[in-house]
Amino acid sequence: MIVLGIGINWHDPSAALLAEGEVVAAVEQERFSRNKHGHGELPIDAARYCLEAAGVSPDRVDVVAFPWSVEGVKANRWAYARRNWSRIPGKAWRMIYGGTRRERRRLGRLRSVLRTLEIDPDRVRIECVEHHLAHASSAYHFSGFESSAIVTIDGMGEVTSSMFAVGEGDRIRKLYEIQKPDSLGLFYSTMTQYLGFEIADGEYKLMGMAPYGDPDRIDLSDIVRVRNGDMRLDLDYVWSPHGKRFGTQRFGRKLVKRLGPPRQGDSADEPYIHIAAATQRTFEETALALIDHHLGAHLEQSRRLCFAGGCALNVSLNRLLAEDPRIDELYVAPGASDSGIAVGAAAYAAVQHGERLRPMRHAYYGPEFSTRQIEEELDSRRISYRRVEDPAALAAELLADGEIVAWFQGRMEFGPRALGNRSILGHPGRLGTADEINERIKYRERWRPFCPSVLEEYATQILGTKHPAPFMTYAFRVAPAWRDRIPEVVHVDGTLRPQAVSAATNPRFHRLISKFHERTGLPCVINTSLNRRGEPIVCTPHEALAMFYGSGLEHLFLEDVYVCKRLPVAP
Repeated sequence: MIVLGIGINWHDPSAALLAEGEVVAAVEQERFSRNKHGHGELPIDAARYCLEAAGVSPDRVDVVAFPWSVEGVKANRWAYARRNWSRIPGKAWRMIYGGTRRERRRLGRLRSVLRTLEIDPDRVRIECVEHHLAHASSAYHFSGFESSAIVTIDGMGEVTSSMFAVGEGDRIRKLYEIQKPDSLGLFYSTMTQYLGFEIADGEYKLMGMAPYGDPDRIDLSDIVRVRNGDMRLDLDYVWSPHGKRFGTQRFGRKLVKRLGPPRQGDSADEPYIHIAAATQRTFEETALALIDHHLGAHLEQSRRLCFAGGCALNVSLNRLLAEDPRIDELYVAPGASDSGIAVGAAAYAAVQHGERLRPMRHAYYGPEFSTRQIEEELDSRRISYRRVEDPAALAAELLADGEIVAWFQGRMEFGPRALGNRSILGHPGRLGTADEINERIKYRERWRPFCPSVLEEYATQILGTKHPAPFMTYAFRVAPAWRDRIPEVVHVDGTLRPQAVSAATNPRFHRLISKFHERTGLPCVINTSLNRRGEPIVCTPHEALAMFYGSGLEHLFLEDVYVCKRLPVAP
């Protein structure tokens, strides 16, 4: 069966295609439009790519899975109204009497996308999957687990902000839902905006800033209140209604009166690092309390947890979950945010039709380009280059000498992390390399950490745990013996966010790190995404070259081709 998932959301629209229970293609629309997070866009290019990559004509699609459900709104609208009647009565009233209008408009946009793709919306079977069920499926059904506790936490989907469930065989059984605006995701996003970053983009910057501060200096416990397995936000402070906002921002005037003016500029640290630290701690404590209340007994039994939704990209929270003695295995999918709801919806629909899904072992589901295509691009632009027999060995030699390398290989990664196919690489033991990448190439804030890509066979030594880490979705405390050996990938709090690289899933990248290990004794490299601040990860050779010549990069590998600015390149 061919299932095409199409995710239409206000950010991170995406598409994915499953054939006979296996993911064939998955990609975000931003990779084609070059508009980071694809705000307001329809995933037409993404869906077209998925069909082409799978070699599937539009008339062969059996099911279109759509991760948004009118029925999901109907099922939760009374719970939403009760939650909001005393705080935002106008919205509560509109939800009861007209709450599905927006969802029906969204279905109209889906039908428009299908017609553009030459898929007849009246012929194909369209299956609407609740947003949080799509998130849950994106983790659980690709985890390989036979049973698991499941939690999804994000800003909002339909009217739900968090869902607690259990997976039993192929079935996902919901236990409890929390409705917007009482949302850990909205709390974190509001504080992200207060700290000078963009909502739905800068949350990981807040997370990177938090370890520099002291959470004991700021108390936010009254803004997020937890009781009897439920949570409430104080809307006077965060995700405030129009009449309570600070200007056009989503935080309230009361927050500014209490904490001071919002942060502006990259260099402003005090008191904002402490506010970031308090935000992260409040977020973690709330999430852990809710998970314990609703899933504690299930964790004791299954000893597994699947986590999805935008908040599942918070690797600091994931570290605490992985350290929970009740959890032997934690699975966070590479597309945990809304970029993953298309593949999640497709997975959920496929399972409902009796398909048995294969576990997701890697995230290389995007476009790829042959060496010949790359050479044609270079020739058309009269750029000097040379073919190399062993790109991994040459790149490793340059890295061992302290050079920074751009690495463009194979199918691009799905999800927000560069996993060795669209990456900038550096020496993790050479002091100053991270600052050099930030200042000369990425042009980003000085306090943001870099991640290591580690040979899978050495991951346990460095991380002090056997927990799998293929997607950079977890943080771990670095083993003491390694902290001073790889300082450029260890954050200020003594943690790192690794990718364990397998020879089975990425043999060329594994070979590069192995060659680097032979030269340096270090079985890992710095790995950050091949993009500049504010841009999506590069997708095509043309975009890679544009970044190469628009930044301080000096070495670029494109499949079997090597381009160098500094040295003459032999023909």
